[in-house]
Amino acid sequence: MSGSQRSLAKGCPAPGPVPEGLIRVYSMRFCPYAQRARLVLAAKGIKHEVININLKSKPEWFFEKSPFGVVPSLETSDGKIIYESPIVCDYLDEAYPGKKLTPADPYKKAQEKILLEHFSQVTTAMYKIMFAKKDNQDTTELKAQFFEKFKKLEELLTKKNTPYFGGESLSMIDYMIWPWIERFNIFDVLEYLEKAPRINAWRSLMLQDPVVKDTFTDPEVLSNFIKLYFQDSVDAVDYGLD
Repeated sequence: MSGSQRSLAKGCPAPGPVPEGLIRVYSMRFCPYAQRARLVLAAKGIKHEVININLKSKPEWFFEKSPFGVVPSLETSDGKIIYESPIVCDYLDEAYPGKKLTPADPYKKAQEKILLEHFSQVTTAMYKIMFAKKDNQDTTELKAQFFEKFKKLEELLTKKNTPYFGGESLSMIDYMIWPWIERFNIFDVLEYLEKAPRINAWRSLMLQDPVVKDTFTDPEVLSNFIKLYFQDSVDAVDYGLD
């Protein structure tokens, strides 16, 4: 089901039970963590419904669906709740049939988790740049720190010598990394892709993936959203909807 419906905010009633045969994902259209879950749902062809949450004005009942008050969170038809994006994505891969996105081999699985730890250092550096820009601070040093972390990721992909982070074909780790690469423009680090040829080639491959295309948000729409979000606009999450 499309995630293009308006967000539920403070004061909105809770949705009813999850229909039999579906799983519900609580999401936000522009959230990279929530996009991880939507990528996995699409990749595995899982029948689901999307409930968008206004993260600037969260409904009171949402904390029952996600105790940390963040997206993504899953709710099953029998009332089970699963939250935190890596846990959500692992659950979807294990609980549903079809193509397995995570390697069965324990060593390969461990290698993907290590890669994700490296990538979390990249995203931390990206957010430091974004918030410094919001406060009109100089980002030169922060960008240098980002590039050191990003360069390590480039080295790891070069050493693997495969088109994807997961190997010869697209897997869970690629979907876990992708949402932030899609948002390089709003983090003001797009220029660094040219300095990372292996990651840039991977990005081109990812852009051809039907699942990535299905969840992709236009860079201009992302830019306009983030401007509104940083102005504390309650309506930012519904930017671009009629």
